[in-house]
Amino acid sequence: MSNETLQTRDGFKSQWGFILACIGSAVGMGNIWRFPIMVAKWGGLTFLIPYFIIVLLVGNSGVMEEFALGRRAQAGPIGAFGHATEARNGNRKLGEAIGLIPILGSMMLAIGYTVVMSWIFKYTFMSLSGSLYALGQDMGAIGGTFGGAAPEAATLGEAVSMMLQGGIFGVGNSVWLIIGLVVAMIIMAMGVANGIEKANKIMMPVLFGLFVILAVYIGFQPGASEGYKFLFTLDPKGLVNPQVWIYAFGQAFFSLSVAGNGSVIYGSYLPKDEDIPASARRVALFDTLAALLAAFVIIPAIGASGFSLAGVGTPDGITPGPGLMFVYLVNILNGMPGGRIIGIIFYVAVLFAGLSSIVNLYEAPVATMQEQFKLKRGPAVAVIGIIGVVVALLIQPWTSQWMDVVSIYICPLGAGLAAIMFFFVLPRKEALEEVNHGAKKPVGKWFEYLGYLFIAMCVVALVAGAALGGIG
Repeated sequence: MSNETLQTRDGFKSQWGFILACIGSAVGMGNIWRFPIMVAKWGGLTFLIPYFIIVLLVGNSGVMEEFALGRRAQAGPIGAFGHATEARNGNRKLGEAIGLIPILGSMMLAIGYTVVMSWIFKYTFMSLSGSLYALGQDMGAIGGTFGGAAPEAATLGEAVSMMLQGGIFGVGNSVWLIIGLVVAMIIMAMGVANGIEKANKIMMPVLFGLFVILAVYIGFQPGASEGYKFLFTLDPKGLVNPQVWIYAFGQAFFSLSVAGNGSVIYGSYLPKDEDIPASARRVALFDTLAALLAAFVIIPAIGASGFSLAGVGTPDGITPGPGLMFVYLVNILNGMPGGRIIGIIFYVAVLFAGLSSIVNLYEAPVATMQEQFKLKRGPAVAVIGIIGVVVALLIQPWTSQWMDVVSIYICPLGAGLAAIMFFFVLPRKEALEEVNHGAKKPVGKWFEYLGYLFIAMCVVALVAGAALGGIG
């Protein structure tokens, strides 16, 4: 990369702006519609103890490594991987070709998330207008409303055919999909410092504040204590259950957004004096706090609602995923005193969580357009936005399967490739120098050993995900 490019490259203007943007990328639907249910299913502390351990390991290895890899090359995955192979054997093109994999993963995940964001935008509007609260606790009406927004098809071909034959605006949630993506693209078009950083400086504090309000309010509802019992349950026998560790690992691995794309590109916007180890740990800490806040809202809310907590996570009970957030929680929140206001607070918080994540997912492809085709920011955002909206509109009835393919196969592969590039391909001295540059407490030999462990974790995530149909 030329000196001119490096000098004109956009970037974060403050340490907390960067950290909040990274927290925004990590805090997403997995924290809200999966983490609380997994905690309840596997027994509170029985799940949380393995989860905390995995977060500590991934935060001190994969997150640090991806930030450093991007900052070293001052580029996204293609440029960063190319820099690593060039530093090793002079062959830049090999790394650049491999770097296409995490870019593809980021784009595919962003497209699937675009559909999810359309549901969130619709439900936020419905909560504000009062039409969501008007559904009351009629599960038929609630389920039918979500079913209309999220049609289902068995195959991708069937999904595309359904959308084309039914008319793009006659099936699914197309209007809100376009609105949601336009909002995300406007933020991105404003740049890293003036768009992404400023937006996250508003959204992340508000998100945490809203969840604190919800947690306090729900804590005073009759029956909420049943939820707290689940949160603080510890079954020592469960700690030797391999499944508990596998699912805790999957939740932590995917929650921290290590996939060789988003963290790499955000790292590339860092100044050289940024303390990468400290920043990585703060991101891991606040992502975990967000997940815990969601659990302290949702599990006591289920307890207060009369739904059976003993059946949470089972096929006949409340399971993780969109059904929790757009069906069961609508019923639960509508049944609470002040349910309309609580619903507004909840869905606005979810909107900020989703919007911050989708911006991060699209950023790697946008940066790739800038780096590889020398496009200015606006045209790059427009190109990626057009591709994203066209594909997202067509896959609406196949979103769940689409997201499974990406999360089970491409994300762990991208994370593993980035880790291999950093810990094995990039010369050891150069890698450690980059992590420690600007660090108040430099990392030692332990960081390399954790890096090797993290690569093994990526293999486990790929194999276990494929065998179990997804673990995060």
